[in-house]
Amino acid sequence: MNPYYFASIALILIGLYAILVKRNVLKMLVGLSIMETGVNLLLISVGYVSGRSAPILSEGITPDKAVDPIPQALVLTAIVIGVATTAMALSVVINLYEKYKTLNVEEIRRLRG
Repeated sequence: MNPYYFASIALILIGLYAILVKRNVLKMLVGLSIMETGVNLLLISVGYVSGRSAPILSEGITPDKAVDPIPQALVLTAIVIGVATTAMALSVVINLYEKYKTLNVEEIRRLRG
């Protein structure tokens, strides 16, 4: 079995732990980012085939010796979308801190009324 599967599942579980257990919004956001990295690693490791190379046009690389480029393209798109959503979430966290002067979820719920 591919060791990247275990690493990606470990990252997903670490991120899930941070989202479910931590009460700080910023720590929850970091956990979401870790989980996203684990999912991206899982998708790349599923698309990897041992003994094959990247699908770049060059001499000696035939279609039967190249890996499928679709998982790589999907993960690249997911990384770009993940960075954009993380930036948007960080701006929401900044607004939360400016309004409530705390990042604790329970305190924000209590102050919100």
